Amino acid sequence: MTDPNAVARRAVVTAITSGKGGVGKTFVSANLAASLAAAGERVLVLDADLGLANLDVVLNLAPRVTLHDVIAGRAALDDALVDAPGGFTVLPAGSGLVEYSRLTADVRDRLRQVVDELRPRYDRVLLDTGAGISDVVLYTVSLADEVLVVATPEPTSLTDAYATIKVLATTQGRQHVRLVVNQATGAGDGRRVCAQLQRVVARYVDPAVGQAVHIELVGEVPDDASVREAVLRRELLVEVFPGCAAAQALAAAAARMRA
Repeated sequence: MTDPNAVARRAVVTAITSGKGGVGKTFVSANLAASLAAAGERVLVLDADLGLANLDVVLNLAPRVTLHDVIAGRAALDDALVDAPGGFTVLPAGSGLVEYSRLTADVRDRLRQVVDELRPRYDRVLLDTGAGISDVVLYTVSLADEVLVVATPEPTSLTDAYATIKVLATTQGRQHVRLVVNQATGAGDGRRVCAQLQRVVARYVDPAVGQAVHIELVGEVPDDASVREAVLRRELLVEVFPGCAAAQALAAAAARMRA
């Protein structure tokens, strides 16, 4: 039966991306989803890392049907949706499938159709993209209403985060990018990283695109031993260690996203 609220509801689609791999992007995506769901939102996370998907691993899921099956026409979209711990829904993807790591016309069209079909069903759709600035990643981000970049204070992560923001500003006209700084080792790391990125963007990107690009810090997640424990247990940090500093920071970031 059709949801009577479906016409009025249209999800905010947020692309969660990063320049560099290994910064905890999928971890952040999953725990933000759980925090948003706890606040009453209907949330879906789509694993858009089409070549090296791992959202199912992080959440200890064993999906029988994935996004790849939907794209290939082997399964209906509803068959691939999985209820995840934390009260949200997941659309998992497969891993190690080289044919889906390239942006073919079919992948592009089917991915857009999937996102369009999901929008009326949820309050928020999180697109957990792959790392870097490949054509698949950039196209996935183009489907989103807003972008959240995950970075760490490491110089290589900052360099790649800047490159990502630059490409999004120059190719997609993005004027506003949200930022979560993960694995912060000291108080104020998030503000420092955000300010550093903002200065470089203002100096080199703003003149190139002819408009100001604003970076909004929505979260500073501290380096926390509880994170490693939750990841090893394949459980959500905000559920198993809700009182730890990192879980509190993620819950605060989710609240800022809703503001």
